[in-house]
Amino acid sequence: MKLKLSSKKFRLTQDVTDRVEQKLEKLNKFFPEDTACVVNFTQQKNDVRVEITIQHRGVLFRAEVADREYLNALDRAQENILRQIRKNRTRLEKRKYIQKDPELFSEPAQDAADDEEELRIRKIKSFRCDPMTPEEAVLQMNLLSHQFFAFRNAETGNIGVVYLRTDGSYGVIDCVD
Repeated sequence: MKLKLSSKKFRLTQDVTDRVEQKLEKLNKFFPEDTACVVNFTQQKNDVRVEITIQHRGVLFRAEVADREYLNALDRAQENILRQIRKNRTRLEKRKYIQKDPELFSEPAQDAADDEEELRIRKIKSFRCDPMTPEEAVLQMNLLSHQFFAFRNAETGNIGVVYLRTDGSYGVIDCVD
């Protein structure tokens, strides 16, 4: 993997770089050499936040962990990425082969169905998507006590989602054509 390290209010030394390379070496067997892996370190008060983002063939693996020690945060973030890979391995392999031969997985094999945890949609909800500004959407989200809220952006006409971030601020996802 191609490793890119960055930091904010955190000092990246050669020792830190070596440790990151050593820890993420375990992930090399899952990805080819040209895969981009970005590791961000951010010092926040008493904690160090480590973000690992790996993008490969349109699939994004991401983990974000905060801890007092950067090594603990790095370990837990790496474990989160490994867990994501293991959990989605069968689905990702199917997706890869379906693109090459759509009839290959037309009927799921019994063994694969046993190994793979099913994705179950438990509830489908429909609602009116009225035009509003992102600020109005945040207000509506807070009134409903939700973590996110979908809306039609009155300014752009696109569908968007506002969400509550872990740091208490808000984010907007704007779906463009």
